[in-house]
Amino acid sequence: MTAISITLLLFFMMAMGVPVGFAMGVSGAVGLYAVGNWDMLLGVLETVPLSTVSSYEMITIPMFLLMAELVLKSGIADDLFDAAAAWVGSLRGGLGMATAIAGAGFGAICGTSTAAAATLSATSLPAMIKHGYEPKMAAGVVAISGTLAMLIPPSVVLIIYGLLAEANIGRLLIAGIIPGLLIALTIMLTVYILATLKPSSAPVSPRKTLSEKIHVLKVVGPMLVLMMMVTGVIYTGVATPTEASALGAFGALLIALLRRKATASVVLDAAKQAAQGTCMIAMILMGASIFGYFFTLTSVTQDLVQWVGGLHMQPWLIMLGVFAVYIILGAFMDQIAILVLTVPVVLPVVIALGYDPIWFGVLVIVIAEVGLLTPPMGLNCFVVAFYARRPVTEVFAGIWPHVLAHLVAIGLLLAFPQIVLWLPSMMK
Repeated sequence: MTAISITLLLFFMMAMGVPVGFAMGVSGAVGLYAVGNWDMLLGVLETVPLSTVSSYEMITIPMFLLMAELVLKSGIADDLFDAAAAWVGSLRGGLGMATAIAGAGFGAICGTSTAAAATLSATSLPAMIKHGYEPKMAAGVVAISGTLAMLIPPSVVLIIYGLLAEANIGRLLIAGIIPGLLIALTIMLTVYILATLKPSSAPVSPRKTLSEKIHVLKVVGPMLVLMMMVTGVIYTGVATPTEASALGAFGALLIALLRRKATASVVLDAAKQAAQGTCMIAMILMGASIFGYFFTLTSVTQDLVQWVGGLHMQPWLIMLGVFAVYIILGAFMDQIAILVLTVPVVLPVVIALGYDPIWFGVLVIVIAEVGLLTPPMGLNCFVVAFYARRPVTEVFAGIWPHVLAHLVAIGLLLAFPQIVLWLPSMMK
């Protein structure tokens, strides 16, 4: 009964607009006092902040956020879209496909979906509308392409999941590569089908010459090097994710310097934004840790595992139910909030059913991408509407074909777990 009361308190505070980190911390503290005493509560409050922020893996978050900020300020997103458009723009729906490619490429050096969606809204969306694309189709492609940053390394959300699940962050990041490419191909195929069914919605762009195509590849060369500095060193075992994050931030600074964008004020502002983002995530993790202590003392997780174990159902049916709940939650809550609320409770059940926590983490992130698109929350849709100065109803109207295609891709990842697990199993 205490667990239910404290959980209701948590959701009430979140509904009142209290930031999720503070809501979890306060409700968890109330719960600890209710099941224990002042000494227990003070003991947890004295140890949790230091144990949370002093984690070695925690360093990856400010470094990857700094890398993302420097990349944003270097203006490389325009070159990514131009390069992709030069190669596939002459195909039916080519600029939409180029947006998906740019989203994947930008995600590989950004790591945050809202930043990717905002950047694509300012670059690829105006270009598509200028070339005669139907606005709702163009907006839908931009909104879904922005979600790729959640999955393709360096994904900040995957790192948060790794910290919550105490999973290998290096394997998690590498596990996101093939599913990320699968989702990108799914977006491109959906655009092609939509453009074929209604050619007027996606006119063909003029064909570029071979010399023009090669020239734009030279422009994005530094971005490819930066990707290898991060993902390549993790996969080969040359560096840990923490070390790779520092390399990535340094590489992003070099790119900004080469492009003459790294003024003192720009670098200082990038560091400030990265510090603010890190503090927000650290507060969320601290609140989750306090709330997790309360759940441990009340044996909620153990009781849930025993209850699920007593169900006479196939494990895959239970997993379908779990993922259906995640899709529903994604329509109403922020993805990081969903992770910190559910992972400590659900993950032991998933492991007890015999599933790999790396596979589960990637699937949760892919499903969270759907939540970034579906109303009423649909954060990416609001971001696209704001930065592109388009009606949000127009963006929502354009995302539904991609949501359906996304669900098909999720089905493939459910049916064939090796799509997720093969690449990390080959790591050194």
